[in-house]
Amino acid sequence: MDRRAESHLTARRNLSELAHPRLLPRYSRASFSSVQSLELLEHSYTLPDSKGRPFITLHVKSRAKDKRTWPLFCERDTIRGTVEVDFDKTDGAKAVSITLAGGVTAVGQEELNFLTSTKELWNAKVSGNPPNGKMSWPFTIPIPTEVDVADKPKAKAESYRLPPTFSERASPAYIDYKLVITVKRSALRVNQIMTTSIYYTPLSRADPPSALRQAAYVEGSSLAGPDRDPEGWKTLSQVRMGGTLFKSRTVNVDCTVSLANPLSYAAGSPIPIIATFNSDDQQALDLICSPTAVKMALVRERLIGLVATRPGTGSSANVVREVMCTANFWPTEEGDSAAREPLKRTLRGELDIRKAYRPTFTFPAFSLRYDVCMYPSQAPGFVGINPDTPLFAERVMIHTLNAVGVIPKSFAPPGYSSAADNNWNVAAGFLENGNQRRVITIGPSISCQKLTCCLVDSSTMEVFNEQFTVFLFAIYVGTFHSSGSRSVFRTR
Repeated sequence: MDRRAESHLTARRNLSELAHPRLLPRYSRASFSSVQSLELLEHSYTLPDSKGRPFITLHVKSRAKDKRTWPLFCERDTIRGTVEVDFDKTDGAKAVSITLAGGVTAVGQEELNFLTSTKELWNAKVSGNPPNGKMSWPFTIPIPTEVDVADKPKAKAESYRLPPTFSERASPAYIDYKLVITVKRSALRVNQIMTTSIYYTPLSRADPPSALRQAAYVEGSSLAGPDRDPEGWKTLSQVRMGGTLFKSRTVNVDCTVSLANPLSYAAGSPIPIIATFNSDDQQALDLICSPTAVKMALVRERLIGLVATRPGTGSSANVVREVMCTANFWPTEEGDSAAREPLKRTLRGELDIRKAYRPTFTFPAFSLRYDVCMYPSQAPGFVGINPDTPLFAERVMIHTLNAVGVIPKSFAPPGYSSAADNNWNVAAGFLENGNQRRVITIGPSISCQKLTCCLVDSSTMEVFNEQFTVFLFAIYVGTFHSSGSRSVFRTR
């Protein structure tokens, strides 16, 4: 696997391990704190001079479990490390600083810099002595939990929670965090800059499920339905699924869906579903309401620009909707009562939220939210009215962590568990439109041969560092140098 792809994949795996209850204290969502007792891994990055000798070196400690991955940080963490500069490799140095920067970039627009936290490490005026040889400085940069940002020019800034790192293939916007080391030089001389990306994620917990659902998770017993556990389910308004069957007659099926309540779930956990169907046409019920024909999906919305902080939806140009995963259904004991209730069918199902899904967040210029949507049946011979229009869309919240002490489990029978979703926008993990910023980026060169192999393996593809997503024709031309950048593609 390509090193950058493997880097981001490992970062997400590290985040999954971090979410294990044994590795986290029992704090509430409002009181997350750094877990400094955890063993931190040190990453090292070096910027060489024109002769390949180390000039600037960054050592930074993070929660990551592999040095090949991006440094991983969570909400309320403090970034700690050391910066080394060899002044024999440069002249005219006036100051050295390190900056934690965060920005939102939409394709074709200027970057919205929402976070700039700079710490000056050395200043010639303060020091009073000319720099000589190698010098090093330790640093600490606390990561704020909130920042003040205006959602449009000249508007009043409001406080928003820091959003997670977000970079996906063909995404119209992405969020990037990076550490920038700057060696400021005298007038008429170009400053020397080294940049490396970091992976940041906020920490939020899903709301605890009902007592009966928690007991089912612990005991391994089946989930009680809405009749026995009314607090554990939200029953939605009845919808009608209408259409034509075998091009010969019009049929209508009434459907009532119950979702596990509260509508707050953690990545890596299932969403339990109960669907009940009623119709005066028994043949239509048998066809339209079979487990493989019912279509329900988790739909993600990416809101770009001014609509990002507004509760309503914007135009299609500003709101990108995509199906992240589809539900799997199976017959239940209630559904097997066709002999007793021939005009009623009941199915149970689950939506499997992948661990790689980014949590719900609202932020100026770019927000992310999720809906559970039901569509007309895909049964053979049935043509629904407006087949691509959802019968309902129910807003749900996706979090990074489960409620304290809760470990959800799947109740899908053998053979009904969901298969891996091949969502290439999520898996490929790089911005197809490229990153137009010109910065010096330090990181391993990408073997184009390995990159090609990675592109056809959806199980191993994760988010690349966007500075390495220059243009895919580099795969064919061998070596490509981005103007003003040290990121290099090489074939082998």
